[in-house]
Amino acid sequence: MEISRNKLCVKSIPGFALATIVSFLASILAVWLGENILGFEKSPISEIMMAIILGMLVANTIDLPDYFGSGLKFCTSFILRFGIMLLGIRLSLFSAGKFTLIAIPFVLIAITVGLLVVRFLGKKMNLSLQLTGLIAIGTSICGATAIVAAAPIIKAKETEVGYAIACITIFGIVAMFSYPILGNFLFSDKPELAGLFLGVSIHETAQVAGAGMMYQTQYNAPIALDYATVTKLVRNLCMIAIIPIIGVIFTDRNQNMNNSEHSWIRMIPWFIFGFTAMSAIRSLGDIGDKAFMLIEKEQWLQIVSIIKLTAEKFLLVAMSAIGLTTLFSGMKKIGIKPFILGLFAAVLVGMTGLITIYFFADGVISFFE
Repeated sequence: MEISRNKLCVKSIPGFALATIVSFLASILAVWLGENILGFEKSPISEIMMAIILGMLVANTIDLPDYFGSGLKFCTSFILRFGIMLLGIRLSLFSAGKFTLIAIPFVLIAITVGLLVVRFLGKKMNLSLQLTGLIAIGTSICGATAIVAAAPIIKAKETEVGYAIACITIFGIVAMFSYPILGNFLFSDKPELAGLFLGVSIHETAQVAGAGMMYQTQYNAPIALDYATVTKLVRNLCMIAIIPIIGVIFTDRNQNMNNSEHSWIRMIPWFIFGFTAMSAIRSLGDIGDKAFMLIEKEQWLQIVSIIKLTAEKFLLVAMSAIGLTTLFSGMKKIGIKPFILGLFAAVLVGMTGLITIYFFADGVISFFE
């Protein structure tokens, strides 16, 4: 048993090393493109997005030998799940202040509409529940992070993960450049509402930050960036509750019936429990002058920062591995329909956020003042 385990570890080294190298290059490329080419002080380009793209380019340019397979599978399974678990340390329930309460109803409406309508349309378009679910949750909650967190739960194929991330990446970039203009057109005298709109409607955290920075620079309204960031935090927090539910909404009912009477619990894998636990630890640690009445605040923030960085690097390696196992030939077999669904999902979530904020945001803000 021990010998076979050691053999498995050795076989995993080449694939793990390749994914690590690709993730390192993706990180450098994302920063270089955002800061040197686009001219931002901080790059709005997602490292995860770049890791997927770079991995796919390698996989579809070079015929990778079979001995990379074990390590890449290790990255897309254990490394991915462990990274998701650690990711929970980012989310403190007490960090966003009053505006968290203002953002919650708009975020929940956009998520609910996005998930239910996209599921209905995906079924009408005869798309797999898994791919439909990935597009729905990636658009509605937080892009690639939500996709990779949901994929193991609904047993999505790696090709479907790559396709879904490609969809939300393309439409997220379009939204990042266009939504600040639209937000200013509708909310020029209320930049906080523009920030709320950006946070509700754009997929990736990095893209929301990029759109907020554009708004701040173009319209001299730093409050829009603050509101966009807090609203995106609220959407990210929704992963705790929504991703387990995704296992019910986007999993074959017959498959669920084959599980035991405890299928709901079994459907929630260990890394989601870990994610929730890490979020709870962060929230409790942020209370008071000392974390858990033992650790100085500066030391606690350093610990949180190290765990966050570790989670991000784990996910970056996992995303590189997903890119390295995604072939264009497989995506071509899926067809154009998911791309159309992704476009509709992006427009749907954006317009839902826009309409609800335009008509109801002033009343909600007045209620909490």
